[in-house]
Amino acid sequence: MWQSVLQPWPWYVSGPLIGLTVPLLLLFGGRNLGVSSSFRHICAALLPKSPLAELRSYDWRKEAWSLLFVAGLAVGAFLATRFLSADPAPLLPPSIHTVAGALRLLGGGILIGFGTRWASGCTSGHSIMGLSNLQLASLAATLSFFAGGLTAALIHWLLGMGGR
Repeated sequence: MWQSVLQPWPWYVSGPLIGLTVPLLLLFGGRNLGVSSSFRHICAALLPKSPLAELRSYDWRKEAWSLLFVAGLAVGAFLATRFLSADPAPLLPPSIHTVAGALRLLGGGILIGFGTRWASGCTSGHSIMGLSNLQLASLAATLSFFAGGLTAALIHWLLGMGGR
């Protein structure tokens, strides 16, 4: 029993569990699942006198539940990788422990954050919540994410940069 907890769960178990959070959150909380919008809540909470009118006028307290949800994701991920894994993973791979690696990480984060706000949602928001609400924009976004992932995998394969 304990060994099954320490191993990665198969997709047919973990996928439906993640998918069940959408109707449970809607039924019991009347809320939409989303993570990337929490960045707006954090900025509004930390910068109440921001020069940006959007942040000053935004009432982050109405969406405070999502900050707890995101904090729970971070704590859960830390606990799972540190204490519930047969092979604990480092927070960052050694290749990132250089100035160039840190700059790549920062640049990638900025691009992803910009793209997420520009697209009005992240991959999970569009793919899990948007598709469950039958949003055509989320379908287009999800297909674009998938095509981008396949293209990146193909480039990695063609260049012999395989992972594990």
